[in-house]
Amino acid sequence: RDSSISDGEASSTTEIEINEVAKEGEKANAAQFELLKGSFGKVFLVRKVRGRDAGTLYAMKVLKKATLKVRDRMRTKMERNILAQIHHPFIVRLHYAFQTEGKLYLILDFLRGGDLFTRLSKEVMFTEEDVKFYLAELALALDHLHSLGIVYRDLKPENILLDSDGHINLTDFGLSKESIDSDHKTYSFCGTVEYMAPEVVNRRGHSTAADWWSLGVLMYEMLTGNLPFHGQNRKETMTLILKAKLSMPQFLSVQAQSLLRALFKRNPANRLGAGTDGMTQIRNHTFFATIDWVRLLARQIDPPFKPTVTASDETHYFDPEFTRKTPRDSPALPPSATAHELFRGFSFVAPSVLDEGRERHRVGVTNPARMHIPEAHLSSICDEYELKEDLGVGTYSVCKRCVHKVTRAEYAVKIIAKSKRDPSEEVDVLLRYSHHANIVKLFAVYEDEGSVYLVEELCKGGELLSRIIAQRHFSEREAAAVMLKLANAVSYLHANQVVHRDLKPSNVMYASTKADPDSIRIIDFGFAKQLRAENGLLMTPCYTAQFVAPEVLKKQGYDMSCDVWSLGVLLYTMLSGEAPFATGVNDTPSQILERVGEGRFSLSGPTWANVSDLAKDIVKRMLHVDPSKRLPAKQLLVHPWIVQRNSLPAANLHYSTDPAKIKGAIEQTYKAIGCSANPAPLCPVNASALARRRRQLRPKSAGGL
Repeated sequence: RDSSISDGEASSTTEIEINEVAKEGEKANAAQFELLKGSFGKVFLVRKVRGRDAGTLYAMKVLKKATLKVRDRMRTKMERNILAQIHHPFIVRLHYAFQTEGKLYLILDFLRGGDLFTRLSKEVMFTEEDVKFYLAELALALDHLHSLGIVYRDLKPENILLDSDGHINLTDFGLSKESIDSDHKTYSFCGTVEYMAPEVVNRRGHSTAADWWSLGVLMYEMLTGNLPFHGQNRKETMTLILKAKLSMPQFLSVQAQSLLRALFKRNPANRLGAGTDGMTQIRNHTFFATIDWVRLLARQIDPPFKPTVTASDETHYFDPEFTRKTPRDSPALPPSATAHELFRGFSFVAPSVLDEGRERHRVGVTNPARMHIPEAHLSSICDEYELKEDLGVGTYSVCKRCVHKVTRAEYAVKIIAKSKRDPSEEVDVLLRYSHHANIVKLFAVYEDEGSVYLVEELCKGGELLSRIIAQRHFSEREAAAVMLKLANAVSYLHANQVVHRDLKPSNVMYASTKADPDSIRIIDFGFAKQLRAENGLLMTPCYTAQFVAPEVLKKQGYDMSCDVWSLGVLLYTMLSGEAPFATGVNDTPSQILERVGEGRFSLSGPTWANVSDLAKDIVKRMLHVDPSKRLPAKQLLVHPWIVQRNSLPAANLHYSTDPAKIKGAIEQTYKAIGCSANPAPLCPVNASALARRRRQLRPKSAGGL
C-alpha cells in the first residue's frame, strides 16, 4: 500500500491500494526504448527495441527527480497510480512505469492525431456535430474517472489527444485527485484558471461536479473560438467566473444553449452531471439526442476528423515547434533520499504487455490502417496513362498533364499526398456533382500507398480572370454571361448542401481555348465540404485573403454566403480590372484584412464610370459585410442584371491597371497568409489567433494538490 499525501486544507490522508502491478515478465528500463523525436516538456516518441512488444511506438514521459518540487513529485506518483488502474477507450493508457536513480519514466500510448488545442487553433471553431461527438466521448471518460472516485480537475484542449482514428484520449493526470465521490469534497486550488469551476475558485470545496463545469467551458470554446470567462488578468478572470453573466451567442442551436446553461450552474448541486445519476442526465439531454452511447463507447461511430498519417512514426499533427527538437535524454542530478522513498513501488508493467496471446493491435500505438478510397483503382495509374509536365504545384498536391495510352486523350491528373491531406471529401463531392456543365469533370481515381490520383478534365483555356484582363476587350454583357454560369454552378452545389470555400480566380478556368462561357469550369474542390451542422454554419475557415468573407476574419463561422462573397470579388475585378481590397503589391496583410473585415471597397472613379447601376447593385449585394444580407446564389440568377443581360452595354470595359499589377496585388495577399491557406502541414500553434489570445494571459495550472 502507498500512503497518499495530505490534502492541504482538508488535512486528511487516504490510502490507495495499488493492485495492477504485474510481478511477472521482463522489467522495463530505458535501454529497451529507442528515442525517435523530441518534444516539449521531455516527452519523447520512442520505439520498443526488444520484448514481446518490440517495434511498438510509445510516448515516453521523463521527469528528473532532483528538479521536481515536493508537490510535483506527489503529482507524478498520483498520475502513475491513476493511470495504472484505468482501462478505458477514451483515456490514455499506461504501459510501463520505471525509474532510474535520477529519473522517472512513464510509457504511454503514442497518439498520432495531435492534441485538440492544435486542431482548435487551426480551425477556430467546430461544427455543433463535431462538438457533440467530442463532448460525448469526453463525458464517457469523465464518468469513468468519477466512478473510480477520481476528479480530473484539469480539462482543457491541450490535455485531449486524438488517436490515429480520430477518437479522443484524456491525458495528463498530474492534477487529478483520487478517492473523491459526489458526496465528498477536496479544497485544493488547482487547474487552469479559465476552466475552473466557481467552487474551485472560491475554495469552498469541490467534487466531481467541477469537471462538468470545465466540460461546459470546453464546449463553449469549441463552438465559439473564445473562452466564456476571460479577463485581463488572473484575478479579473476569477471574478468573472464567480459573478459575470454568460454571453450566449445566438448562432448556437437551442439545444446547445440549453446544455451550456445547464453546465454553467454556479451552484454545483444544480449543475448537470452532479449527483449519483449525473451521467444519465447528460446522456438524456436533447443536445445528445442523436448520440448512440453504446456504439460510441464501442468506438463504432466515425470521428469527424481522421488524421491521414501514413508513416508509422509520423508526427504531422503535432506542433512543429515541439517535434523539430532533437531527442536527447539528458543526464540527471542525483535525487534526495526522500525522493527515493516517495517513488518506492513506482515500476509498472501493463498486464496486456505480459499476455502472449493478446492481439498486437492497440489503439494509437500501432501502424494506422492505410487509407482507402472505395472508388479508387488500386492498379498503377501508369498502366493506363502517361504522366507529362507539371501544370501546377501546391502545398500538398501537384497537377500534371497526362495522356491515355490507348485513346491518346489528354487529361489533368491531380496527385494528392495522403500523408498531408485526406482527399476523400474532395473525391466524394466530385463523384456526386462533377456532371454539372460548369464543374470540372472527374473521370477516374487511382490510389497507391502514398498518393491519390484524380484524373480530371484538362482545362486548356487557362484561368478566366487572367485571360479576361489580358485581352482588354471585355464587356459588361460578357461579364453577366460569365456570372450566369458561375452562379448556376454554385447554386447547384448549395442546393446539394456543398460549399466550395476556395473560389479564388485561379480556381475558375476555361476548358476550351475559345474561352466561351459554356466552357467555364470551377476546379479544385480540396477545401469543399458537405455541410453537416444543424444551423447551417460552416466553422472550419480556409483563408484566402482577397476572397474570404468578413465573418471568417471575425471568427464567427461562415456558411454558403462565403462562396457568394468570393464570386462578388471575382465580378468586381472583371468589371473594374482592380482587386476590391488590395491596391498593390505593397499593401500589408493587416491593411488588406482590415478592409475585408470592414467591407470597405469603392464603386466610383474612372473604372466604374461606364458600369451600369444594376451591376453596381449586384456587386454591393454580393459583397455585403453582413452574410445575412448577402444575396444567396439562387437569387443571383433572378437579379435584373443577370435576367436582363442581353440588354447590358456591349462596349468594352475600361481597365486602367496593368494586369501584372492586379495579379501581383492578389498574389501578395495570398503570400502574406500562405500558412493559413493550407490545412496541412500545420502552422506552429503560437501563430494562431487562439494562441495569441492565450499568450496575453497564458493559462497555467495553479499550485496545490
